[in-house]
Amino acid sequence: VRLGGTLSYGGRVEHRPVLGAGGRPVRVEDIERAVRLSRRVCALALAVCGAAGTLREARAVRRGRSRRTSGGRL
Repeated sequence: VRLGGTLSYGGRVEHRPVLGAGGRPVRVEDIERAVRLSRRVCALALAVCGAAGTLREARAVRRGRSRRTSGGRL
């Protein structure tokens, strides 16, 4: 797709560099796909962070230094 060029936001015209000059203009379907991809990436990042926190807590428990039993301090 082609992004950039002459754009209008709230009646104000902006001239931006063109990305993908040989591509086609963006369509509604492209925006919908981008939103779906963004949501999936966000969900995956949340899952990875949650798993990392769980693993960290499990390691602390094995070492006898759980945040839950030490008042939140290690």
